[in-house]
Amino acid sequence: MKILFVTSEYAGWIKTGGLGDVSAALPDALNELGLNLRVLVPGYRPVLAAIGECPVAATLEPWQGFPRARLLDARTPRGMPAWVLDCPGYYDRDAGPYQDAEGRDFADNAMRFGMLAYAAARIAQGVVGAWRPEVVHGNDWQAALAPSYLKRVFACPVRCVQTVHNLAFQGLYGAEALATLGLPAEGFTAQGYEFYGRLSFLKAGLCDADAITTVSPTYAREIQRAPLGFGLEGVLASRADSLAGILNGIDLAEWNPETDARIARRYGPDTLERKIANKRALQRQLGLEPRDDAVLLGLVSRLTGQKGIDLVIEAAPRLLARPVQLAVLGGGEREIERALVDLAAASRARVAVRIGFDETLAHAIEAGADLFLMPSRFEPCGLNQMYSQRYGTPPVVRRTGGLADTVIDCTPESLERGEATGFVFEEESAAALAAAVERALDLFGESARWRALQQNGMRRDFGWGAAAHRYAELYERLIRP
Repeated sequence: MKILFVTSEYAGWIKTGGLGDVSAALPDALNELGLNLRVLVPGYRPVLAAIGECPVAATLEPWQGFPRARLLDARTPRGMPAWVLDCPGYYDRDAGPYQDAEGRDFADNAMRFGMLAYAAARIAQGVVGAWRPEVVHGNDWQAALAPSYLKRVFACPVRCVQTVHNLAFQGLYGAEALATLGLPAEGFTAQGYEFYGRLSFLKAGLCDADAITTVSPTYAREIQRAPLGFGLEGVLASRADSLAGILNGIDLAEWNPETDARIARRYGPDTLERKIANKRALQRQLGLEPRDDAVLLGLVSRLTGQKGIDLVIEAAPRLLARPVQLAVLGGGEREIERALVDLAAASRARVAVRIGFDETLAHAIEAGADLFLMPSRFEPCGLNQMYSQRYGTPPVVRRTGGLADTVIDCTPESLERGEATGFVFEEESAAALAAAVERALDLFGESARWRALQQNGMRRDFGWGAAAHRYAELYERLIRP
């Protein structure tokens, strides 16, 4: 089966979060099953620098509001065949993929990512020659116009899958963008891409794709009702028969404490005594008091309200009344960043905050922390809770989305059955988060039971194999119903 995988991020080239990780790992897993899969990625400046000189596979002539662009025949850092969409006016910028250095969305994002979807449609039409996909698989709002171009503009029979990684980001723009994007006005209805008088990229994909997937079974149910449907719950409920929740996996080679070159000392489920070396190294690196008995809480995240970081800040006085330390890595909302920096300034030996993203430090926190915090208000899938279990760092999570699907709450009964892998709380509050952490602190002193909890998580299989098989089956059903 020939599959075109369309994404705005690809880890190793450009990444702002889990989408980049998924876009690198899932295509690899699908290729291992024998699928003929190629990736389409925008030619951001870091991507062009990474691929160097590449042959031109095709030229896209100006169309509607889009300028001329080229499709470069490249290979990803993992050796996957890829087309890089080279359009310097849209992508060759000294900034992130979506925002400028001040954190403002680019004013022309509608055209930038409309161009990505348009290029996918042209590839499906055969613009690059003999290779034509049987399925176009788009990811998030940035690729979500591809089904609409194929069906409403080009009447192309290629089948489409639209994956929702986070429904909160929908790609909403003024109706005036229709003309420059080349979208027919008759599609601007409640049954198409109109959303309260605006153009919704994501709604276009949800309405026009042949199948919709999201990244965990629980999230697939949650988005069919308010509030997590974010106004699209009716559309999703009406397409329930075409909607599947397929749990993301993680890259088991990249996230493996037994082989990880980024951590101070490697270890596994049978050598957990070595993990303490990573805690000590992390304490030194971050300037925390060197105490083995202090429970080190790790947090690597976008610093936003969605991720419940404000709950961590609110719970901090109660938590710091216990022998606890906190290590935070991430960036996001300025107010939350400032509150965390102030918290660290007030408790320098016990709280360390690093604003930004550092892949090596992220691995060091996963390996060095005793507990990992993920108190998300909603979480489509989440990857860090899976990384944490693999690193013997039990996660503390709120029961939502993929967190509910991947973390088994530690109770005396679940621990006795060998099932417990973390600590789960229900209520969206700082008090509920603190109570879950305190349950963990009480168990931490019982070394044999704590080690059993760690080993339970480390021995779970969070690889991409199951998800890849489900996607392959989905493609097969679409192509050969």
